[in-house]
Amino acid sequence: MTQKNRKSDSTIDLVYAEQVIEAEASAVRGLTRLVSEPSFAQTVRLFHECTGSVIVTGIGKAGIVGSKISATLASTGTASHFLHPAEAVHGDLGRVQNDDIVLAMSHSGESDEILRLIEPLKQRDIRLVSIVGDPDSRLARHSDVVLSMGILIEACPLGVAPSVSTTCMLALGDALALTVMKARQFSAEEYARFHPAGALGARLMTVGQTMWFKPDEPLPLAAMTDTLAQMLDETAALKRRGAVMIVDADGRLAGIITDGDLRRAISTYGAAALQQTTRQVMTADCKRVRPDTLAAEAMAIFHKFRIDELPVVDADDKPVGLIDVQDIVAIKIVG
Repeated sequence: MTQKNRKSDSTIDLVYAEQVIEAEASAVRGLTRLVSEPSFAQTVRLFHECTGSVIVTGIGKAGIVGSKISATLASTGTASHFLHPAEAVHGDLGRVQNDDIVLAMSHSGESDEILRLIEPLKQRDIRLVSIVGDPDSRLARHSDVVLSMGILIEACPLGVAPSVSTTCMLALGDALALTVMKARQFSAEEYARFHPAGALGARLMTVGQTMWFKPDEPLPLAAMTDTLAQMLDETAALKRRGAVMIVDADGRLAGIITDGDLRRAISTYGAAALQQTTRQVMTADCKRVRPDTLAAEAMAIFHKFRIDELPVVDADDKPVGLIDVQDIVAIKIVG
């Protein structure tokens, strides 16, 4: 190690770094008492029953945290937008509708930019919820609901840079958003609709959303009594010929025939292979999935059993589709 590096290392206080993390973690743990206060449940109820949007506002670091909280609300089923308080008093208050709820965030509760919003909101009877440190601040006194974290000591060496307070705001905002999400019984399918382009959404897509065949389309089906020649003739015009699902007399899935099964039949029976029945050649008791199975679960089956095709069946075990491993690869799920 060079002399320069030794000098640099001596200025890095790793004990202090641990103290910063401990200070923030301890403050977040302290927020659990806030959950048992009536204001928390009241806020969740307001957000859940809101017929408009939850408008989140804050200045500086609190505003950055507020923007993230708004994004979490929006992606988990609660309509939400972030409103910059400085822009709000220059016309953007027009974005706030009468059925909206405003969530204002300020540790001190005395930020001028936030305080200037109070009177215009009150004139329109728009409900105001605040996340503050000081419960006696002007913002708190003029709010319909107050979530007071208590006056927090920042972890900054100077005691001024927002750190403990913004971490607590973020944790409290997540607790609100996700509690409302649970109250809405927000489903994985709904979450996927809000995240169609990302890896999160892709992993929440279902087999029914992914498979090549759609409802009422002709499926590659053959009866157990059909010969291979009949099966090939009947399915030749279908758009996908990687496998044929074999059904019994009641239309239930009995097995599957893939190109590998055909090669084995030719190897076994030679020229007579085409005269064999599908029952003699098929792979019986094959793996299958339901339309509501997650595509990621289907990919796990493909990997585990080293197969490329999976029949998709309904509650009566009747085929409704066929999914290929490439269908899932196409949506960037690799298992």
